[in-house]
Amino acid sequence: MTAAIARTLAARVGAQLPRTSVVAATSRRYISIKPIYTAEASATGGRNGRAVSSDKVLNVELTLPKSLGGPGEAGKTNPEQLFAAGYAACFQGAMGLAARNLKVALPESNTVTGRVHIGKDAEGGLGLAVELHVNAPGLDKETTQKVVDLAHTICPYSRATKGNIDVTLAVV
Repeated sequence: MTAAIARTLAARVGAQLPRTSVVAATSRRYISIKPIYTAEASATGGRNGRAVSSDKVLNVELTLPKSLGGPGEAGKTNPEQLFAAGYAACFQGAMGLAARNLKVALPESNTVTGRVHIGKDAEGGLGLAVELHVNAPGLDKETTQKVVDLAHTICPYSRATKGNIDVTLAVV
C-alpha cells in the first residue's frame, strides 16, 4: 500500500498514521535525532531466512530456536542473539565513556554478556527482557556498579528500551 493510499484510508476512518521520522522513545515522549550514522540490513525469509547488511559485512543465516518450535539449526543465528550482541557491545562502549566521566580506569579485559529472553507477556503476546552481566576484573564491585549505572543512562540501546522492556544489570 502506498503512503498516499494509506493516508486516504486513514482519513476516511478518522485514524491518524504514525509520523515517520527518526526518533528515540523515552518514556512516552519522542526525541528527534540528527543521525550521525545509519546501519541498514535486510532480512528475507523471516526467522528461518537470512539477514544481510547493506555493505555485506553482516551476512548471516537465521533459524528459529527449537524452544520456539523451530529447527534451531546449528551454525545459524536468530534475532535475539543479534540483539544480545549489539546491546552488549553498545553498552560496553557506553561503559568506557562512563568510566572516563567518573575518572575510573576500566580494565581492558572487561566484558559485557547480553542475554535476551523472549517469552509470553501479560497480554499473551511475545515480549522481550534483557540481562546484561558485567565483569570488570581488578575493579571493585562498588566502582563497577557506578560505571554500569552511568553507562545505562548513556547507552543508546538502554535509552531506547527504557520503559519498553525489562533490563536487568548485574555486576559479576
